[in-house]
Amino acid sequence: MNYTMSEVLQFVSENDVKFIRLAFCDLFGKQRNISIMPGELPRAFQTGISFDASAVPGFMNVEESDLFLYPDPGTLAILPWRPSQGRVVRFFCDIRHPDGRGFEGDGRSILKKAVQRAQEKNYVCKIGTECEFYLFQLDEQGEPTKRPYDRAGYMDIAPADRGENVRREICLTLEEMGITPESSHHEQGPGQNEIVFKYADALAAADNLVTFQSVVKTVAARNGLYASFMPKPLPDSSGSGLHINLSLSKHGLNIFKNSVFEHSDEAESFIAGIQSRIREITAFCNPLTNSYARFGSFEAPRYITWSHQNRSQLIRIPAASGEYARMELRSPDPSCNPYLVLALLLQAGLEGIENGLPLCPPTDCNLYTAPDEVLRGLAALPTSLTHALSAALDSAFVKSVLPAGTLACFAAQKRREIELYAQAQDKAQIDERLYFTQV
Repeated sequence: MNYTMSEVLQFVSENDVKFIRLAFCDLFGKQRNISIMPGELPRAFQTGISFDASAVPGFMNVEESDLFLYPDPGTLAILPWRPSQGRVVRFFCDIRHPDGRGFEGDGRSILKKAVQRAQEKNYVCKIGTECEFYLFQLDEQGEPTKRPYDRAGYMDIAPADRGENVRREICLTLEEMGITPESSHHEQGPGQNEIVFKYADALAAADNLVTFQSVVKTVAARNGLYASFMPKPLPDSSGSGLHINLSLSKHGLNIFKNSVFEHSDEAESFIAGIQSRIREITAFCNPLTNSYARFGSFEAPRYITWSHQNRSQLIRIPAASGEYARMELRSPDPSCNPYLVLALLLQAGLEGIENGLPLCPPTDCNLYTAPDEVLRGLAALPTSLTHALSAALDSAFVKSVLPAGTLACFAAQKRREIELYAQAQDKAQIDERLYFTQV
C-alpha cells in the first residue's frame, strides 16, 4: 500500500497500535528490528531512530557505529500473530548515516538504484518467487531435529501431507499482511513445502520474501515445528530452491513473449545478460557452503543453459502468456539476501539489453540424463562457494553494483565459513552447525 506518513500516524492512533517494529536486513539477508512506542514514530519519520551498526554483520565498525532507521510508510503491516489489543505493526526501513546520507550497504538502497536504472530506460520489472522450505519436528526440549514433519511427496494430500494446515495458516497470515500467495503444495522431499507468490515490483518482491520467511518460522513455531530454509538440509532428499520469475514491461507491455515460443529481442538480450553474469553473482544467489550440495539433482540446475518449460535448465521459459509471460531462474536458494540478488539480476539483464547481447540457442534435452559428450560442451555454475566467491571478487560487474565495503565484508565472512568447512572432517556436521538453525 502507498501510505503517506500522515495516513500512517492516523492509522496508528486509531487502531490501538502499541508497538512499532522498525525492520531491516543485514548483509546476509537476516531480518533484524528494533521496537519503538507510538509516540516515537513522528521522530522516526523525521530524523530516524539510531542503532549500533557495529553490532550488525557487514555494517559499520566500533569507531563509526551509528546508523539511523527511517521507516518506509508504504511497508506498514500489522503482525497478525500478535495480540489484537495493543497491536504490533512493522515497517521496513531505509538506512542512513547521521548526516542524512544513505548507507551504501543498505540492500534496499542497492535494489532501488537498479530499479531506477530500469525506469530511466522505460522498463518495469515484475518479480514473483517460488520458495521451498522444510518442516521439522522438535525434540523434548523444544530444539529442532532433522526428523521431517511427514513422509509425503510431491503434491500429496492429507493425511500423508501433514503440512497442509500449516501452509494454510501461513497463506492466511500473509494475506492479512497484504501479501498475495498464488498457490501452495507439498514438495518432493519429506516435510518439504512450497509457496508461490503473485508478481510484484522488485522492491516489494524482496520485502515480501523477507516477510514470508519470518511468517513461516513464526507459524511453524506456533505449531510446535521448526521451519528450515537451509538449501540442502537432508543429503538424500530434494534441496530447497528459490525460483525467481522475472518479467519486463516497456510502456505497459510485457516484452517477454509474443507467442508460445517467441520473445522480443530485448527479452532475449535480458536473458543473455543474466546468463553472462550468473557465475559472477552465484556467491550471492547461493551464499552457503551447503548451497552447492543442491546443484545437479532433484530439478536443481548445474549448467548455464536455457530452454522452454524444461526444469533441468538454469533458465526456464514457462508455458504462460500475457501478463504471466516471464523467465524463471532456478539456481538461487532461500538463504540469499533477496535485495542484493534482485539488484544484481536486474542490472545484469539491463546490461544485456544495452549491449544487445544475443541469446544462445536453447538446450532442449534433459540435462540429468544427457550423455557426457553433450555436458562437456556446456558452461557450468560454480561447484563450491570457494569458486563462486572467487568469481565474484574478480568481477568488474559485481564491483559496479555493490559498494567496495559491502563486498569486502561479505567476502570476509564467506572466507571464514569456507575455512571452517575445509577443516571439518564431517562436512555435513559443520554445515548443520553453521546453518541449520541460522537459515
